[in-house]
Amino acid sequence: MNFEFETVDVFTERRFGGNPLAVVVNAQGLATDQMQSIAAEFNLAETTFVLPPKESAHTAEVRIFTPRAEVPFAGHPNIGTAFVLAKRGTTYGRAVGDPIVFEEKSGLVLIDQIKDGASPAGARLKAPQPLARGDEIAADIVAAACSIGAGDVETAHHAPCVASCGLPFVLAELKTRSALSAAEPRADVFERHLKADRATGIFFYVRDGRNGVDLQARMFAPLYGIPEDPASGSANVALVGLLASLRPEADLRLDLRIAQGVDMGRPSLLEATAQKKGGRLAGLWIGGRCVPVMRGTLEV
Repeated sequence: MNFEFETVDVFTERRFGGNPLAVVVNAQGLATDQMQSIAAEFNLAETTFVLPPKESAHTAEVRIFTPRAEVPFAGHPNIGTAFVLAKRGTTYGRAVGDPIVFEEKSGLVLIDQIKDGASPAGARLKAPQPLARGDEIAADIVAAACSIGAGDVETAHHAPCVASCGLPFVLAELKTRSALSAAEPRADVFERHLKADRATGIFFYVRDGRNGVDLQARMFAPLYGIPEDPASGSANVALVGLLASLRPEADLRLDLRIAQGVDMGRPSLLEATAQKKGGRLAGLWIGGRCVPVMRGTLEV
């Protein structure tokens, strides 16, 4: 059987920047183990598989795989898949509308198209689950897992902690841009202290107002086959929720422009938003632009 695929660079306006994604647009008939093998073959941070929706009111069912495992939700795969389907205009014989609604293991994911005139240019999703804040992680463990010193970890605003809007990450602030640049993952430390069922990876950020952005970030998930991720929508949407929850205002809209992938030569720009009403988070969003790269056929 032949299956069509497209690749797209996500969270960028420049081809060969951002986070590359492979989208298998007609995955009906593929078994789970075949999907995992195809994702390993592409060897990108994630590959998505588009299936007919279980409910006719929705756009599609989407399954997401890293090279080593299926995940229930991720940011750049949703943004990129929505962009690919919007440009195609139809999926499984049905028109792709706006908003786009994907059925995923984490729940329904609602996505608005970003357009240049009438042409799709990117997408913006609403987190499928509210922010859940989990365990705090000792600064020395987080630092050792990424080859930096415990003194490089900033704890004045919050301790490193597990947080999730559908996919859990350890979120940790660093004190300096140089510490962020020096980070390198150590899979042995992840295996001992941060196993894959506890957190997908470690997401570091530093406050940096240069070059039109608010934060610089990096994400490492070696146990999922992702030594470093150029852009992590699911981690960034959890981060904007965490930062908004720490603010004292009862009513707040927090907009952040976040640069990621700079240190690995794939600069990405993510735009994250949190809304807070009456002291509670009312919604979290992440979005960005996309660029098409390749298309072809898989022979399975």
